[in-house]
Amino acid sequence: MKKALITGIAGQDGGYLSKHLLNEGYEVHGIIRRNSSQEFYRLKELKIFDQVKLHEVELTEKYQLEDFLRKNIYDEIYNLAAQSFVGTSFNSPFYSFDVNTYVVLNMLECIRRYQPESKFYQASTSEMFGKVQETPQNELTPFYPRSPYGVSKLASHWLCVNY
Repeated sequence: MKKALITGIAGQDGGYLSKHLLNEGYEVHGIIRRNSSQEFYRLKELKIFDQVKLHEVELTEKYQLEDFLRKNIYDEIYNLAAQSFVGTSFNSPFYSFDVNTYVVLNMLECIRRYQPESKFYQASTSEMFGKVQETPQNELTPFYPRSPYGVSKLASHWLCVNY
């Protein structure tokens, strides 16, 4: 049985991805923040809350994440966690960059060191295009982010492409 890890599992995309992977026969694990007061609304609404295994890990704590990924091997890792509010990124640009970029770098390095056979998916955003230069966008459309959020997601995109 394949094992998948999803960060951001409590969100909308994490819930739907979890349901899809469970239907495909995967064992699904998710990372949640410690001391969070999450209701897990989406997982409960989809009737899969009892089918996923949740782990409390603070993604911004480099050594905690590294220890977790060293001890727990997955076939596929989906990073859906992010500081994803554009407005908040202007008020907290360093936090946005840390969560959206340094966490990705740490995950990629842990995968390289401890589980190089794992497949990694990094969620992106149209905010990387920012001031759109053409419509519709495609793989050749130039990036032109206009917010700290867009810049941080573009940085994580380039990390994944070039790692």
